[in-house]
Amino acid sequence: MIKIVGIGNALVDILAKLPDNNLLNELGIAKGSMNLVDAAMRNAVLGKIENLNLQITTGGSISNTMLALKHLGEPSSFIGKVGNDAYGEFYRRELTESDVKMHVIYENNPSGTAIAMITPDGERTFCTYLGAAANMQKSDLQKCYFEPYTHLYVEGYLVQNHELIESAMQIAKSLNLNIMLDLASFNVVAADREFLWNLIDNYVDIVLANEEEASALTGKPAAEAMHDISHKVKIVVVKEGDKGSYVKREHELIHVPVYRKINPVDTTAAGDYYAAGFFYGLAHGASLQKCAEIGSMLSYYIIQVVGTKLQESVWKEIRTKAQEILDC
Repeated sequence: MIKIVGIGNALVDILAKLPDNNLLNELGIAKGSMNLVDAAMRNAVLGKIENLNLQITTGGSISNTMLALKHLGEPSSFIGKVGNDAYGEFYRRELTESDVKMHVIYENNPSGTAIAMITPDGERTFCTYLGAAANMQKSDLQKCYFEPYTHLYVEGYLVQNHELIESAMQIAKSLNLNIMLDLASFNVVAADREFLWNLIDNYVDIVLANEEEASALTGKPAAEAMHDISHKVKIVVVKEGDKGSYVKREHELIHVPVYRKINPVDTTAAGDYYAAGFFYGLAHGASLQKCAEIGSMLSYYIIQVVGTKLQESVWKEIRTKAQEILDC
């Protein structure tokens, strides 16, 4: 039985729908990127969006995936760090109420927040203040956090702390866990290519990336990048937006189109939900084709709403469709 524990930045997302690209241009940040900011910059951005209709929800790439997995009916766990503040309590309460097993470390610094600015085309651009999440250290990791599991899922955003991310992978490998790495964001990958290759060479079994991230890692177009990465790992997944996704394992190459074409309302968590669907398929012994189909289906549902949550009635429909894919 596959049991997954994820480790990543525990964040609260502050979602703002922008009327155009003007604010991004004013801030001088690339649309679709993830930008680490300090407290002063976070407060400045919040001041510029305070008159918009803001939505607050749990965030962080890995915790989004763990929550989605739990809604699919699979056991999931999360390792992260939050502050002893209102955001930290909100985060803990939301995941606990969803029955995600929590390995949470607390400290007195402010909890991390991610301001997600959503442009009319549904693209999201992040200004992320890591706060307490950035202070998770190697010394915070306990072997017992990893022992009950078969797979460790790691977000590439953790590369800001080389010692932490490599220590987590070392513990997982010592326990014979399979390690799955999501590459995070193209600008994060470009800034730390050498270290990411080191992780892939020495620890990682499955890599998930979108086409920009795969190209940033290899310096090649997505199709060539996928083949380069596949020489290092057991499975590589490259998502190409409305062009679907590719999955490669040794000599097996699969292309799966999007579940259904639709203009996205918000692409926040699209990749996180794809990962949850893909892992759900793996947990049920499905073919890579079916794993990717379930992942694509979950992405389709989450891009129709603002934020990272779906109603239980929608989850019921998703669970039915996922079972249909498994059964066909």
